[in-house]
Amino acid sequence: MKSLDSDKKAPKTVKSSVSEAAPVKEVIDFSNVKIEPLFEEEVDFETFSKSDFRAVKVKECVAVPKSKKLLQFTLDDGTGTDRTILSGIHSFYEPEELVGKTLIAITNLPPRKMMGIESCGMLLSAVNNLKDSEDEELHLLMVDEHIPAGAKLY
Repeated sequence: MKSLDSDKKAPKTVKSSVSEAAPVKEVIDFSNVKIEPLFEEEVDFETFSKSDFRAVKVKECVAVPKSKKLLQFTLDDGTGTDRTILSGIHSFYEPEELVGKTLIAITNLPPRKMMGIESCGMLLSAVNNLKDSEDEELHLLMVDEHIPAGAKLY
């Protein structure tokens, strides 16, 4: 017969398929970032609420011929019709790295032609200058891939 606490006395060997080391979290140094001052002019809520912010999925992204800056995005905005938006971010991103990403766009701006192509909206990004430099950093706002195309932002 076995004592009730015999299992507690026996050494336990447990094999784990998960690494015992804690995941390494990337630390980002923001000490050399210069942030633009906030606008002093206020926008009333009614004006702000007219902007239609939507999650959009990048179906295709290509460099615009004869342009050093422009990328042409073909986006799924949830309507069933592709949306084209041009963005001058080619110096920050290569087109192929953006395909499949979920971005944020303002979708109710009036269409604007650039390089002969109609752009129907604007992608949102964060821009800052490095301290003691005129160099800019730009980061497209990307959201969780589980957010469906066309989801409205409030």
